[in-house]
Amino acid sequence: MKQARQKKILELIKQHPIERQEELLQYLTQAGFPVTQATVSRDIRELQLIKASGNDGYRYVCVSPAGAGTLHSQSRFEMIFRESVLKCDYAGHTVLVKCFSGMANAACELFDSMEWEYDVVGTLSGDDTFLILMRTEEDANKLCQALSQYIVSR
Repeated sequence: MKQARQKKILELIKQHPIERQEELLQYLTQAGFPVTQATVSRDIRELQLIKASGNDGYRYVCVSPAGAGTLHSQSRFEMIFRESVLKCDYAGHTVLVKCFSGMANAACELFDSMEWEYDVVGTLSGDDTFLILMRTEEDANKLCQALSQYIVSR
């Protein structure tokens, strides 16, 4: 039951711009999953859903491997990165990625889950910024250019 319900949650957040747990609870009930608010909250946490900004306000999206089967990795990366990141720059071996407040952890986790042709040493995330430590300055420059293609001019 839990697996079917969580699969339905992933379908619902793709189909509808669900902003609040109460909305998700209503959709689940209509779909034949009578659940409590606590269950919905637990499912959101287990699926590692986050709220991302879009054209129609904030909505739940999935950035975790639990939802990896629902979207291809690259398209998931593009969607979340476009909605989360404001700018990207580098200095020396370090790439700085500036995000909307509260979005850096999700964007950084998604970045970490991707395969990159550049030599990434590691990442460090805060609330609205994450840093990527690169092996060389040349790789930092190339990665910054590659990431810049996903950033929407605001």
